[in-house]
Amino acid sequence: MLIHGIILAGGAGRRMGGADKALLQLAGRPLLSHVIERFAPQVAGLALSANGDPARFAGFGLTVLPDEARLGPLSGVLAGLRHAAALGADAVVSVPVDSPFLPGDLAPQLCLAAETSPTGLAIAAAGGRDQPVFALWPVGLAAALAGFLASDAKPKITDFTAAHGAAVARFRDEAAFRNLNTPDDLALAETLLRRPA
Repeated sequence: MLIHGIILAGGAGRRMGGADKALLQLAGRPLLSHVIERFAPQVAGLALSANGDPARFAGFGLTVLPDEARLGPLSGVLAGLRHAAALGADAVVSVPVDSPFLPGDLAPQLCLAAETSPTGLAIAAAGGRDQPVFALWPVGLAAALAGFLASDAKPKITDFTAAHGAAVARFRDEAAFRNLNTPDDLALAETLLRRPA
């Protein structure tokens, strides 16, 4: 199965004071660099879902995909599915740009779980909580996702994944799914990364 990745960076970063999360510095490098480093080895190709001027990401070597309609992370997933399908991919794994500790085996574990789903859709879970932004999406679901987004002004990922029989890949390390939503979260991540091994 040919799997591509999509890094979701279309949010407004309100709790970061409107900052562009992808470009926030973490341990001397942009947050996006940390995510690419952990995620790129797991997928055949990688793209970035982001709105605004794509030139600000020119140094990362990624195709930048804007949302057709700004309806949250699912809009980025849809852009990723359409892009990956055009490249011959079978599925897309999505991750948020504010997850620098994402599991090194995220894509393989999602693939294993997806084998038990009637649609081939799978989401991650850890610590008793679903993490649906970390998911494997078959490209064949693009039309259904487009219809879902067109029918709901406030689409929820969990509504779509539940309706399409998503399997769950369970991970032991809850901290791997830590999102950096606030300046305090960023400071904590900085401390964790600088801590001696």
